[in-house]
Amino acid sequence: MYAATKLAQEHLVSAWCLAMGVRPVLYRLQNVYGPGQSPTNSYTGIVTLFARLARSGAAIPVYEDGLMLRDFVYIDDVAAALLAGLDVAPSRPDPPYDIGSGSPVTVLALAQTLAARVDAPAPRVTGEFRDGDVRHASATIEPAQLALAWRPQVRLADGLARLVEWLPE
Repeated sequence: MYAATKLAQEHLVSAWCLAMGVRPVLYRLQNVYGPGQSPTNSYTGIVTLFARLARSGAAIPVYEDGLMLRDFVYIDDVAAALLAGLDVAPSRPDPPYDIGSGSPVTVLALAQTLAARVDAPAPRVTGEFRDGDVRHASATIEPAQLALAWRPQVRLADGLARLVEWLPE
């Protein structure tokens, strides 16, 4: 259902833009994280939620076996990609661009990195799952790199350090 609503939104935006004579540039954002994101909403920011739990001294609960792959992309890199789309010379409608780091990591590895960064207990693999979650989600960013002259700049370790520093006490 989630993917279907995202695809429907892409079609609506494209139809409106083309009807209005505006060139659509569509983006498929991966797991965006960074300062300013809600530290309590697991649906909008698992990275921020994990960082908050680790900083409080809790063991991060990791669903399934923890080996699900995700592509985590820092907010500054997303902003740069969005701005780059404004400078692309109009031609035909572009395909949707995947915006991510291009380097997927397991959810367990993410949790372990955050726990180690703040000296929290090791993450706890729960075996639980959320209905509707996909096993793996990552981006093929090469088309965005070529068309937008864009490249993610913030490595995961650096982005996590910035996020942990920003988190409210």
